[in-house]
This record gives sequence, structure tokens and C-alpha cells, in this order.
Amino acid sequence: MTSATSQPGDRLAYRSVNPATGEVLAEFPTATEAEVDQAVAAADAAFAVWRRRPIEERAAVVARVGALFEERIDELAAIITEEMGKPIAEARDEVSFCAEIFGYFADQGPGLAADQPIASPGGGRAVIQRRPVGVLLGIMPWNYPYYQVARFVAPNLVTGNTIVLKHAESCPRSALALQRLMADAGLPDGAYVNLFASHDQVAEIIADPRVQGVSLTGSERAGAKVAEIAGRNLKKVVLELGGSDPYIVLDSDDVAASAQAAFATRMGNTGQACNSNKRMIVTAGIYDAFVAELTRQAQALTPGNPAAGAPDTYAPLSTRAAAEGVAAQIRDAVAAGATLHAGGTLAEGPGAYLAPAVLTGVTPEMAAYREELFGPVAVVYRVDDDEQALALANDTPYGLGGAVFSTDPERARRVAEELEAGMANVNAAEAEGAGMPFGGVKRSGFGRELGPLGMDEFVNKRLLYVSD
Repeated sequence: MTSATSQPGDRLAYRSVNPATGEVLAEFPTATEAEVDQAVAAADAAFAVWRRRPIEERAAVVARVGALFEERIDELAAIITEEMGKPIAEARDEVSFCAEIFGYFADQGPGLAADQPIASPGGGRAVIQRRPVGVLLGIMPWNYPYYQVARFVAPNLVTGNTIVLKHAESCPRSALALQRLMADAGLPDGAYVNLFASHDQVAEIIADPRVQGVSLTGSERAGAKVAEIAGRNLKKVVLELGGSDPYIVLDSDDVAASAQAAFATRMGNTGQACNSNKRMIVTAGIYDAFVAELTRQAQALTPGNPAAGAPDTYAPLSTRAAAEGVAAQIRDAVAAGATLHAGGTLAEGPGAYLAPAVLTGVTPEMAAYREELFGPVAVVYRVDDDEQALALANDTPYGLGGAVFSTDPERARRVAEELEAGMANVNAAEAEGAGMPFGGVKRSGFGRELGPLGMDEFVNKRLLYVSD
């Protein structure tokens, strides 16, 4: 949850650093105690007004948020490319996806929140109502600076909740751009408040009786701390804590194409995605050719400027420290007996470039078997049959997503049915869309965002009974 340049107690902990060059782009102080109280008070006051506006009016404002994402796509994409190294084409895709998310909840939200009639005993009329609960705290990560915010904020604004948003310390310019966009869309003052809070202040905000819930996307360690504080204060919490998703290839009629698709998926956001295919599980008959093609793909790439979007290049990781951390994980695995087929080397200088790696021979005795490798590393496992593939896929403390590929869709579906994950996919890396619920099980967290389920996490599902 912290940037590589922040220090405990540092009033300039929020720093925007270009990971391609190491250049400091902007610095911002953490909030004062008075600013924290003002933010929560503003959100609480706004809730009293925002909740009483008809849901159709709230949805119209949310629709305007989505429209502004499209109108400002160039500006917004450039910010995250500079601030966390996202390739410019992917940055533009992220902004467009945010527009889709806000549009989806603006359009579908009123229906999803409508009263739900249920059978009542002895006559009368009973309905389940979905009512807003109040001020929510969002604690967001750096890897998708807009998308992670959108999937939390959009449904909750439609529902009638208000938001205090604590963004990652390394994404302050992204955070401020979002604050301006929300205000320009017509949200009332306090309905969405950006706050450069410290970790100690986050604990205070969660404990504040005016705050009714907290959503965090981040590390396992951060999630455990937030959940502990929330539990102590009897607050609802939603956690998305990463994963080590299995990507099972049972067979293929074009192994090279299958490997290319797997590699492209792994390189998305330079490997810095919670639901990336971090463990490729491939049957023995196609394993060697699959690994050979992955290796060829990795060796063909050279470091590039993420703002240029040149072909056959790779972008930096979010920070130099992040790149050094993944490189150390690779070295540790190799020292323990794994085989490095390509990449894994750090570029010289202040940039955060790590050559895309292909790693095999990882065994349960190695740290890399259990750890999440949050970077451009394709780890490949050989299995003999479907049963071995499934056992390996589920042998992880995480349970976010997973994918199974086969020329026989029914065979793939049978395996996918047994995945211990919040999202299981057949012959697709993921089912991406504003209407597709996102979330996991086990140490990947709990709760769901997006889709119909995204409307239901922070609402009072109230029973209203009217007797005859």
C-alpha cells in the first residue's frame, strides 16, 4: 500500500514518480487531523442530502461521470502512464472501461436496487428494500488507478452512499484527476472526497462512527489489518487481496497460438494484475512446445517507453523497488532449483524495467510456489492429466480466478467446475465486463464488485412489511 519512496511519518508520503525514468513528478503532504475530520464530516453531511435524491437523479449524475471519462481519455490515460508505467494503449482501455462501468450502473442500478417482493405469511405485503448505509471508505491500489476506484464507487453512488477515497501513495495525480472529474460531473460537495491519509489515519476513519463500511483492494497483509480494525469496530468490509490464478491448458490444436495468448495475458499491465495467469498448468503432451514459445515471446521484447506504445517492447513495473522485489523472487527460485528460460534481469539505472521471465521447475518446497509473483513472470507447471491439473490449481492459499482451456469445451467445463475460485472461466482468460461480478475466496478476500452483486455489498437489505 506504500510507494517505494514513502517513509513512515513523512508528510510528503504521496509522491508521483515516473517509473520509466525515476523522475519525481509531484509531491503532496498527507492530510492533517483537521482535514481528515473535515473529509468525513463533509461525506456525512452529503449523505443526508444525496440519499434523499431519487435514484434516477443519482444515476443521471453517475452517467455523467462515465461520459467525462470518455471525454478526458487522453488526459487521464497520460497521467497513469506517467505515474505507474502503464502502456498507453492499456491506459486508454482502462479509462474506457471506467466509462463502461459508470454507464452500466447508471443504466442498470435503479432496477437492481428496486424493491423485491417476497411471499409473506398470513397475508399482507412484504418487500426487501435496498437502502444506502452511509459514508464508505475506499482504500485503493496503484495498479489500476481508475478502474479499481470505478468498480467500488459507481454502484455505491447510485445506491446513495457517499465516499471517502484513500488512494495509493504513488498515485496522487490520478487521485486528484478523479476528484476533479467527480465534481465536474455534478456530484454534491462531500459525496466523493479524496483524502491523502496516512495509515494511522485510515484506522481512525474506519473507527469513526460516521463511517459505515470499508472496501480495500490491496495486499494480503493490508487486508488483514483493515479487516481486524473493521471487525473491532463492527464495520462491513469488502476485500480483494490478489491471487495466484491457475491457467490450465489441457490440450490445443495450435500450441504456439495457445502459448502466445497465455503470454499476452500474463504481460497485461506488465504482469501487475491480481487476476493474472500467474500459474500456467500445461499437460505433458504440449508442455515442451508451450514453454519454447513462451521463451521465444519473452526474448523478443526489449524495454520501451510506455508512452510511445512501440511494438515488441515491455513497460516498467510501478516502482524500482517493485521490480527489485520480483527479481529477487526469481533469483530465490532459481537458487532453489527452478529453471529460468528467459528474462528476469533488471535494467541498469533508476527505471523499473524487469525483463519478462519464463520460469519452470518450481516445486512446493520453494517460496515461489506459494507467493504471488506480481510482475512479468510466466511460471509453467507440467502435469500428466486433468486430475493432476486440478489438484495443482487448487493447491494455493489464494482463490481469485482461474481458466481452463481445451478443444473439448465440456472437458474444460468439468475441470473449471472444481476450481476453488471466485471466478472460473472456460476457454477464456477472464470474463471482463461491467456486468461480471469480480471477487475471490480463501486468502484472495471476500465480497464482490461489479455486476448485480456489486450493488448488494453496502446496502441495508431492509424488510418492509405492510399488514392487511
